[in-house]
Amino acid sequence: MDPATSTATLQDDSEPSSIWGWWPSWRPTSAAILKSAEAKILTRVQNDMWARYVTLPNQERIWTLTVTNKSAPKPKQKAPTKTPLVMVHGFGAGVGLWVKNLDRLSHSRPLHAFDLLGFGRSTRPAFPSDATQAEDIFVSSIEQWRQSLGLDDMILLGHSLGGYLATSYAIRYPARVKHLILVDPWGFPDRNQPVAAEAEGTQVVKRPPLPLWVKAVVSVLGFFNPLAVIRAAGPWGPGLVTRFRQDFKIKFEDLFDDDTMTNYIYHCNAQTPSGETGYWAMMESLAWAKRPMLQRVDQLPASLPVSMLYGDRSWMTSSSGHEAARIRGQAYTRVELIKDASHHINNDQPEIFNNMVEEICNSVD
Repeated sequence: MDPATSTATLQDDSEPSSIWGWWPSWRPTSAAILKSAEAKILTRVQNDMWARYVTLPNQERIWTLTVTNKSAPKPKQKAPTKTPLVMVHGFGAGVGLWVKNLDRLSHSRPLHAFDLLGFGRSTRPAFPSDATQAEDIFVSSIEQWRQSLGLDDMILLGHSLGGYLATSYAIRYPARVKHLILVDPWGFPDRNQPVAAEAEGTQVVKRPPLPLWVKAVVSVLGFFNPLAVIRAAGPWGPGLVTRFRQDFKIKFEDLFDDDTMTNYIYHCNAQTPSGETGYWAMMESLAWAKRPMLQRVDQLPASLPVSMLYGDRSWMTSSSGHEAARIRGQAYTRVELIKDASHHINNDQPEIFNNMVEEICNSVD
């Protein structure tokens, strides 16, 4: 289905009341503009795609893409459907950032990608300020989404914040996850318990300094939600994102020769703050979680295989992955370092990433 002409019911463009309620005319964004920005990106997807809202029991809606291989030969006898791959994006992102991965990773199995509750085009509810409660809302919404889609189980892949939430989900609902794939996951290390730089026998990598945009966000974290500066900038917001996230324009220059991707990032994050409020509740600072996942990885069942992929140029460190492997002991925990990749491995090295994820998926079925 052409995403630009999807018959899915559109989310109401109106925003709930909030402290930003007097700013809509000040900010050059709307749900309709975000929809158009996303549709432009998704025209690059060649496989069959169904884009629609999945309604949860509480009437909140999760914006969802299902991608399948339209060129796959039709078997004479119906074969069992392979385990679907479910992809969970990171902080401040949305389904559009998987555009370089959707076709390849749906080659031999169904692929589902969705906007986390409070992000992208999904419903933007109020989140509590308690870290445990905020995490529970995210994880519960993923489980309700799974039930609404009727998925028995899945290969669950999460990037950054999505990796943190995917791990929390797998701890709570381990029977639903056949393989957990974590891509540069956020929130693993314990700020008060530094782990070793690298495991014995692995390559020691000098980490780059925090990117300029990260430092800019950190400078306002003590006073506002992480992305408040984008909304506060009003009509200058799009230019601000383009200036600080030139890396996104470069990552996608083989697909777009304009500001398509930075515009999408802007419109994802200039809407009423919701998911970022939940993130703010869970974080100690931008790189640290109040409830570090390394304190809980031992709750993953030993029978659940885990693969952790890191970029060697990322400001995240793979030492957390090696520590997770140590904690899990004999349980299968694979840690891979991707050369010449920053935090967004899937966009910096899409071919390597796609090959690796497809290999992992094929190990399941």
